[in-house]
Amino acid sequence: MLTDDAQLWQLLRSLDDPDLLEHPVGYDHRGERARFEQLAQRLDAAFGCRCEVDRHVEDASFHGRIDIPATATATGHPLVVVVSNFGGLAVLAVDNPGVWTDDEVADLLHTGDRDRVSAALGELGYTHIPEGPLWRRYDGTWDPDVFSPGENTWWVRYFDYL
Repeated sequence: MLTDDAQLWQLLRSLDDPDLLEHPVGYDHRGERARFEQLAQRLDAAFGCRCEVDRHVEDASFHGRIDIPATATATGHPLVVVVSNFGGLAVLAVDNPGVWTDDEVADLLHTGDRDRVSAALGELGYTHIPEGPLWRRYDGTWDPDVFSPGENTWWVRYFDYL
């Protein structure tokens, strides 16, 4: 997981396409869908369950969401993996995105669960990033008014409906 703050911000700012809001130039939806399907299959296998997969995302900066049921986790909470349309970014949340701080997630998340998700992400070339910095106010290349009122965060830029 990319945790170095300076590197994370450099990455987020470098992916902030000034011309396209939902995906970057050259975005290959078919290729990304195939990779996302592989991720869902790997998480199903890693957790010995059938994860709920949201594949029907439109008008958004993210590709999809995979929910791992609490009954399949050592953490005892449901886990959520959200994949961005930008740079193969991926976030792992406990319960739901925005519920816990990164420090709280570190306390709640069983290392076995974290390792299984991180392995699946890494094998497919996703960049696992922490969620916390994404909730900061968006100050990138777009006018924040392009996002919904009060929703101008880096989370919306890369992981939400627009």
